[in-house]
Amino acid sequence: MKAIKDYKNKNVLVLGLGTSGSNAAMLLHKLEANVTVNDKKVPTDLSLVNKLTQQGIKVVTGSHPLELLENCQLMVKNPGIPYSNPLVKKALAQQIPVITEPELAYEVSDAPLLGVTGTNGKTTTTTLISLMLKKFSRFQKVYSAGNIGTSVSMVAQEAKKNDVIVTELSSFQLNSITKFHPHIAVLTNIYEAHTDFHGTHEKYIQAKLNITKNQTPADYFIVNWDNEEARQASSVSKATIVPFSAAGTTQAGSYLHKGQLYYKNEKIISAAEIKIPGEHNVENALAAIAVAKLLGQSNEHIVEVLKTFSGVKHRTQYLTSFKNRLFYNDSKATNIEATEKALASFEKPVVLLAGGLDRGLSFEPLIEPLKKHVHALVVFGETAQQLAAVGKKAGIEQIAFAKDAAVAVPQAFKLSEPGDVILLSPACASWDQWPTFEVRGDKYIEAVEKLIKQMEV
Repeated sequence: MKAIKDYKNKNVLVLGLGTSGSNAAMLLHKLEANVTVNDKKVPTDLSLVNKLTQQGIKVVTGSHPLELLENCQLMVKNPGIPYSNPLVKKALAQQIPVITEPELAYEVSDAPLLGVTGTNGKTTTTTLISLMLKKFSRFQKVYSAGNIGTSVSMVAQEAKKNDVIVTELSSFQLNSITKFHPHIAVLTNIYEAHTDFHGTHEKYIQAKLNITKNQTPADYFIVNWDNEEARQASSVSKATIVPFSAAGTTQAGSYLHKGQLYYKNEKIISAAEIKIPGEHNVENALAAIAVAKLLGQSNEHIVEVLKTFSGVKHRTQYLTSFKNRLFYNDSKATNIEATEKALASFEKPVVLLAGGLDRGLSFEPLIEPLKKHVHALVVFGETAQQLAAVGKKAGIEQIAFAKDAAVAVPQAFKLSEPGDVILLSPACASWDQWPTFEVRGDKYIEAVEKLIKQMEV
């Protein structure tokens, strides 16, 4: 970790007592800042609060007192806290800099950081890159961090110069970027998402493009050339553009041609040999291949990963087979495009479990995928009625309502037939019922396990 002095004796307010906030607070304390952590909620488990206070970090919970901004010189904000928050709004009005945790991690990291963002495919692409860079003499250790679940500020304290950190970055994390500068950045795609947070689709795109904001021609920006919005948006980047394409729109970077994946005319692997299913995972593989090849990794290691990697939890995750039904967990599908891609991964008939937070978006784009792949639908959450209406338009006769994704499992099984796929792919965020998509997916997995146990008796 770099022994920087920028934060010594600086008054810093960390907003949000979560994983990123607590790790940022502890890092700032190491850098000799005067740290206060604030969270609107009062935690039921005080172990983290006690840990911070024992280190001399002030913790304020239960509200967002505006007086915390008195003498404040910097705010490190939890990515999920909106800019409409009164404390954030006042900080910005007072011209107090507001950053997120990855920015802080970048400043102290001895190891280079690679950045991966996009509406869909971030976690799978980040994981593939990390696996491809392992067993590689160039890096002693490879870390995966950021939006993938591990705090990047914690990892940055451990990583050495000969290591590398592959960082998954959400639009929330990228929104306040000032210095973050990855040598290689990846944009998997851009679709309509998170306008409730950013305000407009244009602001969402701008947040995503902050990943390349500080790049120079000596850096690389890997972009999905099949995704029109990503391709057009990348024109603002100063980095060297490396495109990838599964649809034959370019052969300048990594691409799919006649069932084979190539990097600049060099054949890497057959698409049929990639273990994770779906055309979207071919795109993820192409993005990861481009990163690995730019860094000099051998085809042997790239191919080994693509042949053996079975997927990331909550991302079209295969769970089990029971009574000739295949259960999959795609709780990470928090938007319509992700569910479309999940459905396209299967040739077998699907019983789809879907629903969640109502962001005011139309589900009409799901009509054709539902017609093609789904013969029964179980809906839940705030969007249950909208999804049921779209299901009827798609000609689905078997539509059931459930309280949530877990309660939906027995209903889905009753509607299923031998040979079916039973798929949780909600097309919505989880926040109307669950704190995260991970919790939603875990509850679904528990419900599947419970169903099987009961039926085996």
